[in-house]
Amino acid sequence: MADIDELKTERLRKLNNLKSLGIDPFPAKINLRGEVISSEKAIFITETEEAKEIKNIYLLRGRIMNIRGQGKILFIDLNDAEGKFQIVLKEDVLGEEKLKIFFDNIDIGDFCAFTGTLFITKRGEKSMEANNFQVLTKTILPIPSTFYGIENEDEKLRKRYLDFALNKEQRDIFVRKSKFWTVTRNFLNENGFLEIETPTIETTTGGAEARPFKSFHNDFDMNVFMRIDVGELWQKRMLAGGFEKIFQIGKAYRNEGSSPTHIQEFTNCEFYWAYADYKDGMKLVQNLYREIANKVYGKTIFTIGEHTFDLANDWVEIDYRSEIIRVTDIDVTSATEKEMKAKLISLNVKWDGENRERLTDTLWKYCRKQIAGPAFLVNHPTFVLPLAKENADGKTAQAFQPIIAGAEAGKGYSELNDYIIQNANFEQQKKLLEAGDEEAMMPDFSFVEMLEYGMPPAVGYGFGERLFAFFEGLPIREVQTFPLVKPKNI
Repeated sequence: MADIDELKTERLRKLNNLKSLGIDPFPAKINLRGEVISSEKAIFITETEEAKEIKNIYLLRGRIMNIRGQGKILFIDLNDAEGKFQIVLKEDVLGEEKLKIFFDNIDIGDFCAFTGTLFITKRGEKSMEANNFQVLTKTILPIPSTFYGIENEDEKLRKRYLDFALNKEQRDIFVRKSKFWTVTRNFLNENGFLEIETPTIETTTGGAEARPFKSFHNDFDMNVFMRIDVGELWQKRMLAGGFEKIFQIGKAYRNEGSSPTHIQEFTNCEFYWAYADYKDGMKLVQNLYREIANKVYGKTIFTIGEHTFDLANDWVEIDYRSEIIRVTDIDVTSATEKEMKAKLISLNVKWDGENRERLTDTLWKYCRKQIAGPAFLVNHPTFVLPLAKENADGKTAQAFQPIIAGAEAGKGYSELNDYIIQNANFEQQKKLLEAGDEEAMMPDFSFVEMLEYGMPPAVGYGFGERLFAFFEGLPIREVQTFPLVKPKNI
């Protein structure tokens, strides 16, 4: 097989040959005339009108993925956004000169447009009999084989555009992802929520517990951070300002480890609803998830790994403390940190951080893997949710988390608007940071000042593309168009 340099040299020769023939290998527009259709529409037309002669002139455009035949007839596989369609080039229709130009100068991977009539071959192949063609983009690098594709996973992500070109199934994932967010946006709009925007660069990263990405603001001469949530504390300030139902869909950034359900840059949605509590939020989220499942996938039953769940079923409530006791025999409200560590060691589970909050969270994450769902986790210990309202017992939070396929698929709670408790919680988070817990929440005392002016009772909720990854049954990295990959030279 010729090496890449030889192939490039040969294709450059063809490119220059096209130019010498007066053919622009990179035109700005298509000059052919015909009714523009997609491969999907072409298939539909031939299926519905195959009993009669079709004389309309149609135009198809896309990337050439295969060329077969020689002499007086060529068969082309043309790919567009919706799929593949066969183009037939015949000498007695296209003309000897044009067929020779195509045969001598066009390669697999080139973009072309074709006009012609639709028909079905004797073998039953839906096709276009081309009467003209136009070169749209002449390529000099060959794309990988459609059979073998790109076998190296990192290389596949670095050259994601080739993966998309070779696999319609990969493109379809992102068609569904777009619909996932469209359905979410429409559902919230229809329920009276207003879409807003908040800053992505912050001086403190309140609203979640995660290690942030740090940068420097040259003009202000100060450190800044990329947000780790989708504007939680900003949206609550908007509630204080008189907005009652708001949401935002946007990027968040967390400088932490990767896993099938975690990645450093991701898209999330957060909504805030004044004069409602976590019970109201649970009902809304249940309906939202069912709406997404039905409108994006046309079903509510999913199998992910070893778990099968039906979102149309009743969503059971699972008590945080009781579930950990059931699975591990550890009561996180009374066990010592030494006892919790001993249990994690016996379970062969690693943990980060030495404080009670981290140990409790690690025990819970071990337990949740066994839950298929759909379920709501409730009654979290207050010390793991420093922004949530307390239940009447003063020990647990008015919070909920959907659990599906052994993982959390969002988090919501009745928002804490007691400035005294909020200030105390921030002071505790400050101590954790000073003790070396890099994932503790940065305290934002200007937020406490806002609470002193008054914020109405409200429920807040956040979820993201992790839910989409669950529905797809894929690691979150694989449902991102261009996930971060180390360059080859690093």
